[in-house]
Amino acid sequence: MKTRMNGSGVLAAATVVTGLIAGVYYAFACSVMLGLGASGDRTFIEAMQNINKKIENPVFFLTFFGALVLPAWALRTFRRDRELRLWIAAGLALYTIGLLTTMAVNIPLNNQLAAAGTAAAIKDPAAVRAHFEDTWNMWNVARALLSTGAAACLARALLMAGRRGRDAAQPAQAPVVPQTWSAV
Repeated sequence: MKTRMNGSGVLAAATVVTGLIAGVYYAFACSVMLGLGASGDRTFIEAMQNINKKIENPVFFLTFFGALVLPAWALRTFRRDRELRLWIAAGLALYTIGLLTTMAVNIPLNNQLAAAGTAAAIKDPAAVRAHFEDTWNMWNVARALLSTGAAACLARALLMAGRRGRDAAQPAQAPVVPQTWSAV
């Protein structure tokens, strides 16, 4: 049996995966990095190195890149609806800026942290951590805000698409004609 995802399905999937990515960044900003921040330098470095290795997995990559591909697909699907197209494009643009931030700042910092070597062998772990932590955290908050904004734009578009679909599914009602009663 062959199935095809309709425009609202694509838009719903785009909204969900974008929200999941926003949630990852949010969780790092309000819990993971705070917990690691309370750790010693070597523990912080080792934990971040491990997280950076383990996050590179198929489930994360499907979500991370799905949040780029699915809104683009939704944009194409709703290309004839100017208002929906604007909300979807705004969501895609915000997510893309966050993705570029990740690629330009967070990933290079992750790579530098990995290149520093094992935490136990680093001569000056405080310097390695100082080079990494504040900058990584600042840009993580930026991408959390960007991806949250993207998810909000996509959610707005999804609500609008749902209303339009519901309105289109409503049967037209016959006009109400006032009746007059006359005595016979």
